[in-house]
Amino acid sequence: MDTAKNHDPASSTSPAIPSPSPEAPVAPVRRPGDTALTIIAALAFVFALQWARDFFIPLVFGILIAYTLNPVVIWLERLRMPRALASSVVMLALLGSSILVVSSVYNEAQAIMDELPVATYKLTNALRKLDNGEQGPLDKLRNAADTLKKAASSDNDADNKLETSVSAPPAVLIKQPDFDLNDWLLAGSKSAAAFIGQLTMVLFLVFFALVSGNTFKRKLVKLTGPSLTNKKITVQILDDINTSIQKYMLMLLITNTLLGLLTWLALHWIGLDNAGAWALVAALTHIIPYFGSMIAMALIAFAAFLQFESFSMMLLAAFATLAISTFVGMLVSTWMTGRIAKMNAVAVFVALLFGAWLWGVWGMLLCVPVIVVIKVVSQHVEDLHAIAELLSE
Repeated sequence: MDTAKNHDPASSTSPAIPSPSPEAPVAPVRRPGDTALTIIAALAFVFALQWARDFFIPLVFGILIAYTLNPVVIWLERLRMPRALASSVVMLALLGSSILVVSSVYNEAQAIMDELPVATYKLTNALRKLDNGEQGPLDKLRNAADTLKKAASSDNDADNKLETSVSAPPAVLIKQPDFDLNDWLLAGSKSAAAFIGQLTMVLFLVFFALVSGNTFKRKLVKLTGPSLTNKKITVQILDDINTSIQKYMLMLLITNTLLGLLTWLALHWIGLDNAGAWALVAALTHIIPYFGSMIAMALIAFAAFLQFESFSMMLLAAFATLAISTFVGMLVSTWMTGRIAKMNAVAVFVALLFGAWLWGVWGMLLCVPVIVVIKVVSQHVEDLHAIAELLSE
């Protein structure tokens, strides 16, 4: 009797059916119109920043100053001082130091304005001494142009006499409006009032930001949703922004203090009057990258010419100011910025040009810390890694 053999499906010679593999993540498909919409949104955002500059400039300034002063408030809190009182003490110290700086700079500016008529006379005498009493190239060109003009007018006298016989309609003379000092003073008063109003808003914003502490940080973390991953990323971004801004402002404090001390020593050695005030001007203008040093050099050179009435002393003061700012800016600031932000110089300069176009002088002051914040955010957001790569070294 034949025994029945059990058929085992696993022992059959049929090819094995592969097990289904997990599905690979599908990359999001970008439609052709997405890039155009992104560009349009970016342009609209940029022009919105320019249109609402009176709102965004005080806001950004207030946030940066609050980030900078927050460690001082925390240190006072550790000394058992309430946060509101600590914030008030810090704000009073900020106001006092700002008033001292502004008064010092204002006195120097007032002295320069008072010396302008004398400066014109001194400059004319200095140029005459350089030419040994002879006419300079510009004077010679001006005299030659006057001679040619007189010759051309004498040749046209005969033609003008013939044309007088032909009746012509009377010429209409349009009188140009004279310079109105009252209008100029009114416009200046409005600008000063607007500046004082914005400064007041910045001070109140800084005070309230210091008093609130980590309130907005907790609210931003809460708004990210219930996901623990999103909360961790948000906290890390905010902590990195806080650290980067504080390190950058500390770098500005160190480099500008060093530049002010070196400039004071150099101007004191030259013998320039009020060397400390001019060193303070050089330290303050150095906050503006690249262009601030040129402004300080021009002002100090002008002050040196007024005092010494010598082009050699003027060039010496200008060269000393430029050499110190180059040393501090190129070596110390570049090294410290590279250690803190690790950004390339081309990106910083392009950001400076963009900030100058967007917000003028205020844009040049704010562009570098804003770029630092953008780089920090781009490093933590996957879709913005390309921006972080462009800004990094």
